[in-house]
Amino acid sequence: MIGDRMAAVQLTGHGGTDKLVYREDVPVPRPRAGEVLVQVTATAKNNTDRKVREGLYPVDDDAHVTSFAIGGSPTLTFPRIQGADVAGRVAAVGPGVDGSRIGERGLLDFNIYADDRRDINLAPDYYGHGADGGFAEYVAVPSSQFHRIDNPELADAELAALGMCSYQTALHMLNAASVKAGENILVTGASGGVGTALIQLCRALGAIPHAVSSGGKDDVLRALGAASVIDRRLVNDWTEAVHEATGGAVVDAVMDLVGGAMTNPLIDVMTARMGERRTYPRLSIAGASAGNVTEILWTRIYLYQVQVFGVSHGTRDEADQLVAWIRDGALRPVLHGAFRLSDIHRAERYFVDRGSDYVGKIVIVPDSQWEAHGAPFAL
Repeated sequence: MIGDRMAAVQLTGHGGTDKLVYREDVPVPRPRAGEVLVQVTATAKNNTDRKVREGLYPVDDDAHVTSFAIGGSPTLTFPRIQGADVAGRVAAVGPGVDGSRIGERGLLDFNIYADDRRDINLAPDYYGHGADGGFAEYVAVPSSQFHRIDNPELADAELAALGMCSYQTALHMLNAASVKAGENILVTGASGGVGTALIQLCRALGAIPHAVSSGGKDDVLRALGAASVIDRRLVNDWTEAVHEATGGAVVDAVMDLVGGAMTNPLIDVMTARMGERRTYPRLSIAGASAGNVTEILWTRIYLYQVQVFGVSHGTRDEADQLVAWIRDGALRPVLHGAFRLSDIHRAERYFVDRGSDYVGKIVIVPDSQWEAHGAPFAL
């Protein structure tokens, strides 16, 4: 029986972890027409959760814009329940949704789409930002975006670790750069959620991924499909280091999650051997963990015809492709561990200060679901 109140973590404003408040008296949402009510069993954490909390989405040099408003007006209001990559089971349906869906296990396509177009997403928003997300016992979402995934070999926590926020972003990075089979792709930030997704998706597309990460993660990244792994802490000359690690391969495109001072060396890697290239140099960027500002000599960009693609969210078509791959067992979850919902502050600190052994995703599990879905993966 579904009660009137639930446990949830509410983000009450921009700031530190004290802005995340665990409550047990939050109203349970009611599914509207075309929606399902999902009983949450696991929700993966993403870097965007931290960025939104800390207010790290500036869009110009003058205004401190604390939350992106790509659609023209801010959609983040407080209190907000964060959490985009939701796994769970349908507990109730709204008007117009077939009641046979109750009990389905599935994964949420995290986007709040601006329109019905399937191949483009120009004003993206998402659950956990523009609407309440999965750091709660229940969440109401569009029935068409909660995708049934039975796969008994996947635990719910593992299914959440395959969430769209990372995998759809990664796929859109590759698609934006028109990555083809046989191409050599350099992936920075390779041990995180998007990075590990990129390695697997390169292999799904027939491309050859080369990983850049901190040391000690070679075995895990190679097991996921990385052809080579470069310890970024040991590199003095990026062009030389990449040439040596890849066995002299020409890097066709770079998938960058780092930005900052890394950007120019990555361009150097792609432009060092222009006469041997088969395509224009391509850089997809979907993160700036090393810094939000890079000084670029634009003559290098246009003279070498470097194509730069900024990527945030993906499309409905890409979500469908990912669901098909998950159902077929083509993608492997990279689950680092789980935390109770009530332990959100420790989870947040662990996520921000993660050590050198951190690879993949952590998930947040409601306390009421902990024994079944969290305890086997407790850190």
